[in-house]
Amino acid sequence: MSSISMESPASLGWIGAGRLARAVAARARDAGAQTVAVASRTPAHAACLAQATGGEALDAQGVADAADWVFITVPDDAIAAVAQRVRWRPGQLVIHCSGAGERDLLAAAQRAGADTASFHPLFLFAGLPDDADRLGGASVAIDADTPHDAALASFAQRLGCTPLKVRAGQRALYHAGANYAASFLLCALHEAATLWQAAGIDRDAAVAAMWPLVDGTLAAARARGLAGALSGPVSRGDGGVIDKHLHALDALGADHAALYTALTRRALALAAERGAPPADVLASLARRLDAPQ
Repeated sequence: MSSISMESPASLGWIGAGRLARAVAARARDAGAQTVAVASRTPAHAACLAQATGGEALDAQGVADAADWVFITVPDDAIAAVAQRVRWRPGQLVIHCSGAGERDLLAAAQRAGADTASFHPLFLFAGLPDDADRLGGASVAIDADTPHDAALASFAQRLGCTPLKVRAGQRALYHAGANYAASFLLCALHEAATLWQAAGIDRDAAVAAMWPLVDGTLAAARARGLAGALSGPVSRGDGGVIDKHLHALDALGADHAALYTALTRRALALAAERGAPPADVLASLARRLDAPQ
C-alpha cells in the first residue's frame, strides 16, 4: 500500500476488530493516523489489530478514555449497547460504521456531550489479506455535523476513498441500494448457476463459465454506463426470447419466473433511459411480462 500523508491526524480508537476495522485501520496507519487503542470481545483479535497498528489492546472503556476519535465497528445490533455502556467525554467524536443505521444509534454518547458521526465504506470486506489495498478507490457514506463532516471527508480522501453525503433519515434506503451492488449481485450469479445446473451443466463448470460474462459486463458498464452496457433480449426488443425464458422458468417452478420478471422490468427502465429500443417496443415488452404464461 502506498503511503498517504495526513495533516494533524486525531488519535484513533477501535471498538471492534473485525474485517472492516482491520482494513480501515491499516489504511489509516499508512495515512499517518495514530491508532492508540483497540478493543474486541475476542481478546486475540484486539491484540492482533493493536500490534498491526501500534496501539494498545484495552477494553471498550479504555479505548474511549485514550482516543479522540472512536470508531465503533461492531455488528449493527450491538452499536447502541456499546454506546450505552461506555462513559464518553465532551469534545470526543464517536463514529459508527453501520450502513443502515442513523446516528441516533449513538444517542447515549451524544447525551454525554460527545459528538457523533457515521462513516460507512461502500466496500465488500471479504477478510482477505489485500482488503486494505483494495479499499482504495471505494466511496464512504458520511453523516456528521460541522466541522466533523469536513474532517471525516478529508479523512476518507486521505485513505484514498471518495466521501459521499447521504441525507439524514435515508440510510436504510441507501444501504438497501448497496446490497444490490454487493450481496444481491452474488444472489443474481447464484440464480444463473442454478438455472444452468437445471439445464444440465455441472455447477462448478457453470460458475467458472460465468466469469468472462461478468467481467465483460462490468467492463462495459464502466466504459459506457449502466444503460449503455445493457445487452440481452430487452436491449434488442426481442419479445419472443422473453416469452421462451418465462415459459421455461415457469415450468421450473418456485419463484424463478417472478425474479426474472422483476429484473426484466428494471432492464426495461435501463433501455428507456438509453432511448433504445423505441418506447412502443418497450411498452410491448412490458405487456408480455403482464400476460399469463
